[in-house]
Amino acid sequence: MLRVAVLISGRGSNLQALIDRFVGQPDSPVEIVRVISNRPDVQGLERAKKAGLKTKVIDHKGFPDRAAFDEALDEEIRAAGAQLVVLAGFMRLLTEKFIDDWRDRLINIHPALLPSFRGLDTHRRVLKRGAKLHGATVHFVRHEMDTGPIIAQAALPVLANDTPETLGARVLELEHRLYPLALTLIAEGKVEVDGDRAIVNAPGEGVLIHPKDRD
Repeated sequence: MLRVAVLISGRGSNLQALIDRFVGQPDSPVEIVRVISNRPDVQGLERAKKAGLKTKVIDHKGFPDRAAFDEALDEEIRAAGAQLVVLAGFMRLLTEKFIDDWRDRLINIHPALLPSFRGLDTHRRVLKRGAKLHGATVHFVRHEMDTGPIIAQAALPVLANDTPETLGARVLELEHRLYPLALTLIAEGKVEVDGDRAIVNAPGEGVLIHPKDRD
């Protein structure tokens, strides 16, 4: 099984989706070996503990700079024996050194169809621009925020009466299906990186279209 460390900062809803798919499942290709939070007392830690996962709090406030924090983070991930780092609502910018050290072994999920709508507040911006499709993207992490080879995407139509809240809730539901899918593709050896592209060696497997999508 692919050994992964999941990094969180809050409620851990995407972490829960990974727990539901991989923890205690006989066919699981993934083992979550550590859940690490940069904030104590967040809901995501409780979700992890309830699932019997090992957790660690590395509070960024206890470090003089990002480099020192990332060094401690790296040490914990390696001590856990993780082969892949999964960002699941981790609200810290990582240093270039950390990203380079985990190149092509560090993934993130973003609530938009990259390369469009990078950054924050995506649902409001999508509505403001009048986009007809919205969704989520899982990608390998690079130095520039919300860039990197795209592994999988999920799309849904933007409705005429959508608000940022309703649109965000529907996208989050897609995220909870997309992240386990992307992680499964990686664990099964179906994803390879070629320059700025992630090639999925399973036609159609990296895409979810709502409502006609897979279970």
